[in-house]
Amino acid sequence: MSAFLTLEGRRALITGGTAGAGAATVALFKELGAGVLTTARKKPADVSGAAFVEADLATLDGVQTVVDAVHQELGGVDILVNMLGGSSAPSGGFAALTEDEWEKELNLNFFPAVRLDRALIPGMIAQGSGVVIHVTSIQRVLPLHQATTGYASAKGALNTYSKGISKEVSPKGVRVVRVSPGWIADPGSNGLALRIAEETGISYDEAVQTIMDSLGGIPLGRPAKPGEVADLIAFLASDRASSITGTEHVIDGGTVPTA
Repeated sequence: MSAFLTLEGRRALITGGTAGAGAATVALFKELGAGVLTTARKKPADVSGAAFVEADLATLDGVQTVVDAVHQELGGVDILVNMLGGSSAPSGGFAALTEDEWEKELNLNFFPAVRLDRALIPGMIAQGSGVVIHVTSIQRVLPLHQATTGYASAKGALNTYSKGISKEVSPKGVRVVRVSPGWIADPGSNGLALRIAEETGISYDEAVQTIMDSLGGIPLGRPAKPGEVADLIAFLASDRASSITGTEHVIDGGTVPTA
């Protein structure tokens, strides 16, 4: 019996693939037969057998380093998964977001995807096939004004940009889709909940509930697991999703309260 889903022979670049959902995606792609290159600013002890390039994608030079590595290590790319994202912005609302903070948010959460697409999608068009997956966030519709306005705005820009290019390149054989996670965490090892528990003197389970309450509740009763996000990404990258393009796929346990 053939496997339901395979990525055998596909060449994939997965950014931000050394921790959390990114690492889970790298491991799953390898398991499904893909050749994988991943990247981060520092190489971890384990990259699940994938090729690795050390680069800072928040810079133009870093993007060029990764593009060069794609050609050297993979000889091109069939799947591009832009997982990179995060925020170091201070709390305090909009007034705490200086010019430098806004630049950091955009340079980490928006421009790397734009620049890698510009460099790598032409090769996909030339070969007549390819898949681009942009990992955005439900924060684009549920920004937490105390701390994530910049991050949410950058992910909102990525969402709009993704829809725009999907209309341009889908007729040329390149699918572009978005995956929008909510809160992702491994049960029992979530750093945010552990820190809240330690700082406030409450239990880990109570800290998890505090985070869910701040999001307005998660009907499923828990955050998504990294592997669940990886499963969705792998499906969308595969031929099983060959008619899916231009769409956003939310994986948030029901956090967003509207359809």
